[in-house]
Amino acid sequence: MASSEYTLSVVEKLREAKKKSNKSYSQIATETGLTNVYVAQLLRRQAQLKPDTAHKLRAALPELTDEHIEHMMSPPFRSYDPDLIQEPAIYRLHEATMHFGESIKEIINEEFGDGIMSAIDFYCSVDKVKGADGKDRVVVTFDGKYLPYTEQKSEHMLSRPRD
Repeated sequence: MASSEYTLSVVEKLREAKKKSNKSYSQIATETGLTNVYVAQLLRRQAQLKPDTAHKLRAALPELTDEHIEHMMSPPFRSYDPDLIQEPAIYRLHEATMHFGESIKEIINEEFGDGIMSAIDFYCSVDKVKGADGKDRVVVTFDGKYLPYTEQKSEHMLSRPRD
């Protein structure tokens, strides 16, 4: 079985363990101390399960086997399906970042300086709230560390010999 086929097989088993638990991602997040998006990332093999959290996840999802836990603790191959943009919920997220992106970047630069938000030192959650009109609203929180761009001085390059 090819590596991607094996990963898909593992993901199916991990998601089946969640389904058998009858728990939402948010419920599992509460039990493990993780964000709901990180729990989903773990079960899709898009994040690595850390040793201190493994027992909490195993308690939350008793159907997980030792093999599942071992596999989840190995570094994942983080990727995505390029056809995913066709899915309407994902397309709308993409549309929102494209529409608001320049303004968000401008505010980041104004508040922090020339830099970016890390997607490595990053937290993400999805929450359901009631709007002022009483209708359900989706709140997506991106919480990333600020990383300033650096001036690239040759004297700071360790790979260059010094005079």
